[in-house]
Formats: sequence, C-alpha cells, structure tokens
Amino acid sequence: MKDESGSLIEWLIPFAFVICSGWATWHTPAYILDFLPPESESLFSQMSALHLRKDVTPDMAGLFGGFADPLDWAALILLPILFVFGVRTVRCASMEYPHWRSIDRVALFVGRVTMVLIITMTAIMLYEVFLRYVFEAPTLWANELTLWLAGYVFLLSGFYAMQQRCHIRIFLLYDVVPRWMQHLFDMIAVALIWVFAFFLIFGSYKQVFVTKFYKWEMFGTAFDPPIPATVQPMILVMVALIAIQALINLISDWNIAPGEHSKIDELDQEELEAIKRSVGGN
Repeated sequence: MKDESGSLIEWLIPFAFVICSGWATWHTPAYILDFLPPESESLFSQMSALHLRKDVTPDMAGLFGGFADPLDWAALILLPILFVFGVRTVRCASMEYPHWRSIDRVALFVGRVTMVLIITMTAIMLYEVFLRYVFEAPTLWANELTLWLAGYVFLLSGFYAMQQRCHIRIFLLYDVVPRWMQHLFDMIAVALIWVFAFFLIFGSYKQVFVTKFYKWEMFGTAFDPPIPATVQPMILVMVALIAIQALINLISDWNIAPGEHSKIDELDQEELEAIKRSVGGN
C-alpha cells in the first residue's frame, strides 16, 4: 500500500496538533480543576495557585464558571479533530516501510508530529544561541523546554520506529531457521514485549498518574515546566502503544517473506537510493 507523500497539509496538521497539544498540556491544571477537582482543600488551593501562576491568558475568564478559558477549550476540542484529520491525510514516503496498512496511519502521523518537534527543538536552540552570543541575554526557558521536547521525541520516535521495523534486531539465528520457527520467534518476541508492558504499567500506574500527573508535579526550576507530570505518564502510554504496534506488525508481516540480512552493504545502498529518490536526487 503506497501513497504519495510530501503535501503541505501533511505538515500543517501535525504543526497545528503540536501547538494545540502544547497549549492544552501547559493548561492541564485548569482541566484538572474543572473535571476532577482535588477533594483536599489544600491541594485544591495549591493547584489553583499553580494555574494562576502559569496561565498564559490570566485576564481571560473561564467558561461555565470554571478555570479553563475559551482558548483552553478550543485547544482541547481541536486535539481529537486534528488527530483524526492527520491520521486520515498522512501518506507513506518512499523511504518508509512499504508494506503498511490503514491501521499504521496512527504511527505514521505520530512520526510526522515527532519530526515537527525536532524542527521546533532546533529552532529553540538556534534562538537561544542567537540571544546568548549576539545580545548576551540568554533565556530562562530554552534549555528546559528543549529538554522537555527531547523527552517527547525520544518516546514518540520509539512508537514510530516499531511501525517502521527499524528497531535493533539480531538475525544471526533468525535467518537460518525454517519459516515456522521464525514465526515462533516473532510470537515469543511480541509476547515478551506485552509482558514487559503489562507489568510496567501495572506496577507504576498509581505512582505516575496519581502522584505525578494528578498533583501536576513541576520541575522546580526558574522556568518550572511540568516535566515529571507529563513525561512519566507519556512513558506508560508509549509503552502500551509500542506493544500494540508490535502485535499489529506480527499480524501484518505473517505472510510476508522475510528479507535477507546478510548483505549489509547492499542494504545500505538500497536505503541510500531511497533517500536520493525522496529528495529528488539523481
């Protein structure tokens, strides 16, 4: 299943999705106070003070008498809409895994979002370098924001790498056994991924979502981003998605003959030619 890639809409939607995600993430305390307010009065006061301190639009009144203002609601509503449109419009590039199915569109869209985050990180670092060495006025937020985004890039790219089958694999034994045993190896590998994902989520769910996310734990610096409150839950979400994608890969590749992995030089040459074609090179 192949489609042409590179249209403008494929990049505008992930970019808009990143903006809405960033806005909604930064204002998550408002959603917590509106939808799941803490029962403890001290925790409610602490969360309210945190929201007022971090609110980008403090002069804008909340809707329905709550804490989330119209921009917060707009970002929250647009997120699923942009996600659905992004998944439906994403296309597989020539250098990407060719045997993809419609269900793989989620991972492909996540890959596009990851690419936008990398571009954003690069722009932030260049901006910081420019301010620091040209105007001698470094920011208080660039380094920590880059660190925050890098955590998301690392996690999201793992999901995308699983769909692309570009994670590290050892083929020394795999290539010399019959096909039925290769299927057995694949099932064992997927089963181990699911066992790891289950126990990781089961063992850390309460600590991550109750202690870190629900209390909205901050980083404790001048910029004070909610890195513990967001990155740790994202780890569990991505581990679950990677496990699901591993099962999808197993089903999708069941009747596809495995390629030869002994001729490394030829494989690298094929990848190089694919990259040249994708950028219009000769």
